[in-house]
Amino acid sequence: MTRVAVLMGGFSSEREISLSSGKGCVEGLESAGFDVTPVDVTRNMEALLKALDPAPDVIFNALHGPFGEDGRIQGLLDILEIPYTHSGALASAMAMDKSVSRAIFALQNIPIAKGWVVSSSELDAFIEPPRPYVMKPLCEGSSVGVQIAFETDNKPWEELRREYTKYDRILIERYIPGREIQVAVVGDVALGAIEIRTPRRFYDYRAKYTAGESEHLMPAPLHESVYELALDLSLKSHAALGCRGVSRVDLRYDDTQGKPGDLIVLEVNTQPGMTPTSLVPEIAAHAGWTLENLLIWMVEHAACDA
Repeated sequence: MTRVAVLMGGFSSEREISLSSGKGCVEGLESAGFDVTPVDVTRNMEALLKALDPAPDVIFNALHGPFGEDGRIQGLLDILEIPYTHSGALASAMAMDKSVSRAIFALQNIPIAKGWVVSSSELDAFIEPPRPYVMKPLCEGSSVGVQIAFETDNKPWEELRREYTKYDRILIERYIPGREIQVAVVGDVALGAIEIRTPRRFYDYRAKYTAGESEHLMPAPLHESVYELALDLSLKSHAALGCRGVSRVDLRYDDTQGKPGDLIVLEVNTQPGMTPTSLVPEIAAHAGWTLENLLIWMVEHAACDA
């Protein structure tokens, strides 16, 4: 019986989401017949190393946010020579750092929104761009710290920028109107595209993880050519960063000025959520994959760069 250790929790702002993802993965892996050990990861690296001794056959990485999906835990597992799910250290680091991933996308002619990377020390001198724009930390996930400044908002620039001084670097990006599209990639196949609608200002943390706060349209109601382009751009983005295993690509589809509209790639998530409201399991289910099928595939395709 294959021994699988599921890493969950962590110490980022996404700890609770990771625990939820990990719980679902443990249950699914046990149902699939694996010998599963859940591991709640904290800053105590001695405890983590002890939990991984003797080494399991495979690590299922259900961590989210810094340390879990930015290449650091992947680098540790490479040193320990334990195969793990999802992308390797370099791809994870590049995907997490939006300035790096955007630069790579631009080189590959993958459409991105106009944006500016600003350090916290530069914010005071940075001149506010025309609204609407999006402000987000450069290396966070799950929409943590994301705000949109619309033309009708009264919050002044001075107040907005003060809220981001706690981050080392932020991304200020032109707001793309239109529709929220997300694509699940498994290996070298884009499984499908889903559209997200929410009554909230945007698809924020609450909309992502609270039942009833968003509507999922699967498959995304797009023209066939646009749908296929969304899949193609997502697969191209996944490959451009050197991702492996499962990822989720976030896009915006701006059809506000008429059809066919424009697709813009926002980011690649190398550790997509596996919670009850997560999108990758839903997209996979529409493509004929059960959760157990998906988890088995991920374990079978675990690897490390030892």
